Amino acid sequence: MKPLASLPVAIVMQRRVLQHRWADEAWAAVAVMADRGGLPPVQSLSEHSDRQSWLVSGLTLELFPDENEGYHENWLAPESKVFVMWRMQDGMAMPLRASVSYVEGTRMFDSGEAADGVAMPAEIHGWLGEYLRQHYTPRAPGGEQRHGKRART
Repeated sequence: MKPLASLPVAIVMQRRVLQHRWADEAWAAVAVMADRGGLPPVQSLSEHSDRQSWLVSGLTLELFPDENEGYHENWLAPESKVFVMWRMQDGMAMPLRASVSYVEGTRMFDSGEAADGVAMPAEIHGWLGEYLRQHYTPRAPGGEQRHGKRART
C-alpha cells in the first residue's frame, strides 16, 4: 500500500554514561524534527564527558489510511509523540523506524525492540492534523463510521 502522505525526519539520538554495575551506557531517541534535506546521515551535535548526541537523518514518517485511528488518538493526546524504534549498529543506536500512530507505537514497545516516544514538534503535529482533516472521519460512538464529518481540528 502506498502512503497518502510522507515527511522526511531526522532523529536526535543520545548516549548517556551510567555509573551502574550492569550497564555503562544508556541510549534514547530524545528529539525529532522535519528534515528539509542536505543533512549528513549522522552528525555529532554535542559531546560531553557524560553525554553525547547525534542527529540521524534518513527516516520518513509515512501515513496510511489503515492507521488513521492511531494517528487521531495520538494527535488528540495532551502530549502527542513520535515513536522511534532503534537498534545498536557498530556501537551506536540507529533509528530504523518512526511513526505517529499510537497503535504502531504500542506494537514497537510490545515487540521487545528498543523504542522511545519523543515529544511531537508543532510542525509535525500540524502536518498530521492537515492529513487527518483530509483523510479521516472519526468513528461515531458504538464504532460506526460517521458520514460527512471530519476530524476535529
